Amino acid sequence: MTVWLLAYLGLGALTGFFAGLLGVGGGAILVPLLTVLFAAQNFPPVHLVHLALGTSMAAIAFTSLSSLRTHHAHGAVLWPVVKTIAPGIVVGTLAGSQFAATLPSRPLGIFFVVLMSYVVVQMLANFRPKPSRVLPGPLGLVAVGAGIGGISALAAIGGGALSVPFMTWCNVKVHQAIGTSSAIGFPIAVSGALGYLFAGWGVAGLSEGSLGFIYLPALAGCVASSIVAAPFGARLAHRLPVPLLRRIFAAMLIVLLAKMLHTLFG
Repeated sequence: MTVWLLAYLGLGALTGFFAGLLGVGGGAILVPLLTVLFAAQNFPPVHLVHLALGTSMAAIAFTSLSSLRTHHAHGAVLWPVVKTIAPGIVVGTLAGSQFAATLPSRPLGIFFVVLMSYVVVQMLANFRPKPSRVLPGPLGLVAVGAGIGGISALAAIGGGALSVPFMTWCNVKVHQAIGTSSAIGFPIAVSGALGYLFAGWGVAGLSEGSLGFIYLPALAGCVASSIVAAPFGARLAHRLPVPLLRRIFAAMLIVLLAKMLHTLFG
């Protein structure tokens, strides 16, 4: 257990560092590496990805608070938008996590890889849709929130890869889109974590230390070290060329996704 706890601490430090450095969600790193680590510990193959997704969501619930406070302090969070979109986010995320629990690990893993490949392309191209409209009304925002929440639950991401382009498209200033997305990420993570907890509750054969589809030793190690490492990444972000860092991170993510696929299908 000591060796694996050290591995979780290292994984959390890596995740926190890149989250502070590039503002990326932790799920992009956590899910593929947790899948590999869980497989190395001979966890039930049928639930490898479910445990990785649930544990990642729970970790993001803790770490997203730091980003949320920072953006709020800079006045970059559009709280009326958050309040309106949140009900759809919660419903969509809970439904998405329950649906994910019904899928086998391999199809779920393929969906994660496809979505993260989109994130890689978005990052390398620095894609920002041209503003062409305004935010929809309350019902429209709830519907959009449900879609973002559902997809986020299936891939254990904070939703920024979807909500930032959407809000930018709707003429929201980029820094406000990013700040508001960070606030939206918290209910996504909490709802997703609860969804995976309940979806895995009572499932037979889960490893000792699991609470539903959340593996508590991995959660504790990842959260503890990511909180420490994130400020270092944030400080370094102001000293290094961001485009180069994005390309390095994208290349690393491609390797992680390939390793995850090899674990699931090798």
